[in-house]
Amino acid sequence: MTFFWSSWITLISFGCWLFILGVLLFVLKYKPDVEEDGTTGHEYDGIREYDKPLPKWWLVIFFGSIVWGVAYWVFFPAMFPKHWEGIATVEVDGETVPWTSKNELFSELESNNKVFTDNFEKSILVKADAAGATATLGTLNELQATMRRSENPPADLQTKIDEKVAELAPYVEKLSENPNALKVGSRLFLQNCSVCHGSNAKGATGYPNLTDNDWLYGGEASNILTTLHNGRIGGMPAWRDQIGEDGVRAASEYVLSLSSNNGSKSNGELDQTLVNQGEAIFKQQCALCHSESGKGMISAGAPNLTDNIWLYGGERETVRNTLRYGRAGVMPQWETKLGNERIMLLAAYIYSLSDKTGKSPEAAPVTAAATQPVATEEATAN
Repeated sequence: MTFFWSSWITLISFGCWLFILGVLLFVLKYKPDVEEDGTTGHEYDGIREYDKPLPKWWLVIFFGSIVWGVAYWVFFPAMFPKHWEGIATVEVDGETVPWTSKNELFSELESNNKVFTDNFEKSILVKADAAGATATLGTLNELQATMRRSENPPADLQTKIDEKVAELAPYVEKLSENPNALKVGSRLFLQNCSVCHGSNAKGATGYPNLTDNDWLYGGEASNILTTLHNGRIGGMPAWRDQIGEDGVRAASEYVLSLSSNNGSKSNGELDQTLVNQGEAIFKQQCALCHSESGKGMISAGAPNLTDNIWLYGGERETVRNTLRYGRAGVMPQWETKLGNERIMLLAAYIYSLSDKTGKSPEAAPVTAAATQPVATEEATAN
């Protein structure tokens, strides 16, 4: 709220308060002339007006409301909020801060979260034989608090945080075998992840399937934790301006030739001339991320092009559009929203869904690419 409006509201509030108080005091002091019978001489329809004092209970409530209003202005930032913080305080992140509706919300969230984390540590971790994670979580929380408070955090602080996150991976594997942990993790997934990945976690066009064994950034517990904590921002660049439309068609044909099923049965026979032309383009432009064999790179989040799993579909025109216009998407970070304990449970649930047989099943056929993808073959954990 601007200074003008906060000042205007404050002045109106004070004006109304002073006006009402003035009227009340005037009425209390005003003594009209009365007749011998105690009436004022006013009579209407047989009803005569007496001069009786206001009820004490009414006066107590009225003056009490005024005192309460003044006390409210003193305790809370009601007068010129930008210049008066009030004397009320709340605890946020271990610090005593002035009361605001925002700070009160954060304080209540911390209080509720403490109930959750206490139950998580005493019930879920202990029963899953993962109580050793408690010390790591404590250190991780302290490091993250330092990061939030520091305007110029130490250069190695994020590295230390990432190391502590990685240390939680063995405990996530233990949680993935605990029914209670999986029950909570499934609820977290439905509340936060199903809108993109589906309630069955099998994904959709532009959103990866989390139940197979095909992972862009790796399917180990540590990889999943890193993705959930930090998110993924990836992009497949557009190549039409660099290699031209003929290059797009040739490179697409070569990519389809790498697929175990030519991308899609509907593609028919491949043009071998285009395949040969596309191979040179691929090795010159695409191998840096996808490797010369086309099997992709976990370190770059580049997908394996030799299987038949396609995030946007393996139809010839869909692959061409990917090369023409690129793909851009974001897997959001969940660290600040969910916290470390909930992320562990969510990671355990996702880890339990993955097919760990080492075989990547063929994906179900998908339709053309979504118009506004949120997650791309380069931008997600799976």
